[in-house]
Amino acid sequence: MIEVKNLTKTYPGVVAVDDVSFTVERGEIVGFLGPNGAGKTTTMRMLTCFVPPTSGMARVAGFDVVRQSLEVRRRVGYLPENNPLYTEMRVGEYINFRAKIKQVPSSERKKRVGDALERCGLTDVRSRIIGHLSKGYRQRVGLADAIVHNPEIVILDEPTIGLDPNQIRQVRGLIKELGKKHTVILSTHILSEVEIMCNRVMIINKGGIVASGTQNEIVRQVTKGVGRVRLEVKCDGDTAKDKIGGLESVERVSLYGGDSGDGFTRLRIETKDGVDVREGIYDLAVKNNWAVRELAFEKASLEDAFVELTGVGKD
Repeated sequence: MIEVKNLTKTYPGVVAVDDVSFTVERGEIVGFLGPNGAGKTTTMRMLTCFVPPTSGMARVAGFDVVRQSLEVRRRVGYLPENNPLYTEMRVGEYINFRAKIKQVPSSERKKRVGDALERCGLTDVRSRIIGHLSKGYRQRVGLADAIVHNPEIVILDEPTIGLDPNQIRQVRGLIKELGKKHTVILSTHILSEVEIMCNRVMIINKGGIVASGTQNEIVRQVTKGVGRVRLEVKCDGDTAKDKIGGLESVERVSLYGGDSGDGFTRLRIETKDGVDVREGIYDLAVKNNWAVRELAFEKASLEDAFVELTGVGKD
């Protein structure tokens, strides 16, 4: 469905996208995850024919983005980050106008517009002026615009940016629905977006793809199976660190969270190869007559992998 090989985009003094290669299969929801300025938006603009690549190749639905850009545009629905709209137009009027521009046949236009409005939850506001709508509803209008011509591929750049929590939930629901009928590429720097909506992840940093796969594959690849145990126990912190650090499969023990004020110490225990050492810690606590308030195992997360790959959030 999408094939990218050695795609590069440079501006004077800046390499925005650097020798990127990947594929997206039909029916996938793929998340482009990366910090601000990583190259996500530039990659999407090349895939949607808004800017040409400096070098490399990209084929979308079988068509080259440089030599066959009109054919690519016919098959792609694009919601850019800034979601440009004609705010003086009414919702239904605008989507109908966009359907004409996208050459939806007149015999199908009324149905396509109605379907897009219904799928995006806009039927009740189709007569309202876009400029009078909340930002959440404006995002819905942008989504309706992106799908009104029934594209094979939908590309969404930061679709929930600037929305409140309720609006974010609504837009996420719409995107998951889109994934049932379209191939979707979703750009974001928000980890929870990817975890909730995407079945495959590509992490991009400094213009290049640094990891690709399912969430679990990336976590296993990057964190090498490291696991963690959280412990809150009533004893001296240094004593607990020394005794727990001597257990088999324990790699590192550290204090966190500061003094609880009631005699309890909080520790984070990192283990080798993801081994769950809670049973050994519990036996140790019983042997030393420690009161235990929390004992929980944490597997490495996508956030851990993201930090490791991008350096974001590292001390």
